[in-house]
Amino acid sequence: MTTAADGTAGPAVRVRFLGDFELTVNGAPVQRWRAGKARGLFQYLVVHRGQMLTRDRLYASLWPGADAAAGSSLKVAAHALRRVLDAHPDRPGDSGIRLVYRDFGYVLHITGLWSDLDRFQELVHTGLRAAAAGDAPLARTRLRAAIGLYGGEFLRGESADWVVEQREYLRALALRALGVLRADAEAREDFVELIEICKRTLEIDRHHEETYRALMAAHGRRGELACVRRWYELCARRMRDELAVAPGHETQRLLGTLIPAAARAFAPSAAVSAVTGAPPATVRALRTAARRAGTPAWSPDARTTAPARPVRRARPDNRAAAALARAADQATA
Repeated sequence: MTTAADGTAGPAVRVRFLGDFELTVNGAPVQRWRAGKARGLFQYLVVHRGQMLTRDRLYASLWPGADAAAGSSLKVAAHALRRVLDAHPDRPGDSGIRLVYRDFGYVLHITGLWSDLDRFQELVHTGLRAAAAGDAPLARTRLRAAIGLYGGEFLRGESADWVVEQREYLRALALRALGVLRADAEAREDFVELIEICKRTLEIDRHHEETYRALMAAHGRRGELACVRRWYELCARRMRDELAVAPGHETQRLLGTLIPAAARAFAPSAAVSAVTGAPPATVRALRTAARRAGTPAWSPDARTTAPARPVRRARPDNRAAAALARAADQATA
């Protein structure tokens, strides 16, 4: 399917990668593709536009395991892509898209392209530079705009290796931007924005433990101890059920600082030890046993062990009972 111009202003080609993929050419959405891999080929070429991508590289990314020398899948996808987007190398259509075959590979050229991927990265990098330079208002503006543009993970639903790699990079970039915004909100003591930033962070990474600590600290500053407890419970449950780990010592220590009783209730021996700083019960028992056996606690590989002393039975001590009896006699006399 080709698209026609509708007189709208702005870039002729608009591409959205963050969340659900969307392509519009001259204001009209492209919804039907003539070959199964035509869309994947276009996505890969747009991310690497202007570069000459060899056949081997394209096959390795889009048709892993296929024989690039014998296969015709790339030719079919490229032909379909030209038909869909009117991207003839010599006679580009109104979109200004040209797919050129050169030097055993393909190059994609697009005139007037807007991409949420490019804009998101530009905003994040500009915001981070402003934050490093101490320009908090500019950093805040740029990073807020970037997070507003982050509509979801890169090419949601796609599972190719190159997609996953790009997705994780952009996800880390979004978390970094949110981290700067969180620190800025903490410095300004804007707890409303801080909580919103933390919730947005957990939408991207539900195991981001630093964010749970920020939420616990924010609610603790406001005296909302029930919220502190609930955020810790949520963190601990997700870490346990989905990652098979316990919250880190810093998170447990923060809970112990804000709600000491809750820390004791939540954490058995090892966890309470992390909060209070005392050695776990198992370690204390081993140390005690080692001392009783005559082996220094600091030398687990000692070659000799002193024989254990015989246990002497204690004689019954009836003095306390006799004293109680005398007190009872005096009270009834």
